[in-house]
Amino acid sequence: MGQALIPRGAALAALLVLLPPTAAAEHSFEFVAEHLPEVAMDNRFATLPLWGGPTPAADAWQFTLQGAVARTSSGAMQLEGPMLSAAARRQLNARWAVQAFGFFDELRFSSSAERRPLDTLFAEPPLALPAEALFTDLGGTYRNIGAGAASSLQAEGGWLGRREWVVGALYQSVELRDYRATYQVVEGPSSGATGVVDYSATYRHLTPFAGIALPRESGAWRWTAHALFALPLPRRGVQGHITGPGFDLSGDTAGAGNGKHFGDPSLTLGLDVTYKPWGLTVDLGTLMTQALLEPLIHKGIDRNWVISASKQF
Repeated sequence: MGQALIPRGAALAALLVLLPPTAAAEHSFEFVAEHLPEVAMDNRFATLPLWGGPTPAADAWQFTLQGAVARTSSGAMQLEGPMLSAAARRQLNARWAVQAFGFFDELRFSSSAERRPLDTLFAEPPLALPAEALFTDLGGTYRNIGAGAASSLQAEGGWLGRREWVVGALYQSVELRDYRATYQVVEGPSSGATGVVDYSATYRHLTPFAGIALPRESGAWRWTAHALFALPLPRRGVQGHITGPGFDLSGDTAGAGNGKHFGDPSLTLGLDVTYKPWGLTVDLGTLMTQALLEPLIHKGIDRNWVISASKQF
């Protein structure tokens, strides 16, 4: 019936010809597959709607809607999409306030063909690993759903001047769905072996956090530098599933004796710029610091940016 379909093996071979040797990456597929969602978690901590505006009267309520767009990449591997959150804050008196918030982030994984080492720490397949492999068809979704509560204390004086301390906790469920790619080993004794490696999993954490903000006023503008430390608990082993010629294995790095790696401590820095007549805030500091710090904190990440804006009512 006309043209025959090109076998998958022939298509992969053609991609190998097109990809130069320099396309091979330093870090393994699993290493980066873990770090992409961890950076997305840091982006969420950096953009939590925690920092209030001018102190309202006692018993007054303040509401915040926040939206962001994030993109994280390593080589050809990418994770990008929208992040949404909302918060309600009640001022108890001139110094103390309490607040509750919730968030929903949904991002998508994607990649063009890429060469990386195949090395699975969650299981030991009958392959000579680590070995260079060609990865194609990366897809799936990252979803981070959570809610939390916090209390804040405003203070004056000292070398810091006006400041706001925040302490609280949140519960989050990080869901990785259909997070998989096809591989073909291209070097070593297992050259030619093909299969699928899958990192779909759900990681749930109770995350205490603490931070400080330094608000400053200038006419119609407010500038709020802030720092937040968050600690996802418990840290968990990275889950995975791999298939190949004659095997189908699942496991996690903790069960395999290779440690608990998912859920890193997080320190994020930001600078909110607010136009007070509109109650509109853009976090210019997070845009810069997340771009600069994440490639240093999470090795293998090439680029990360997150643009966050919020509206207070």
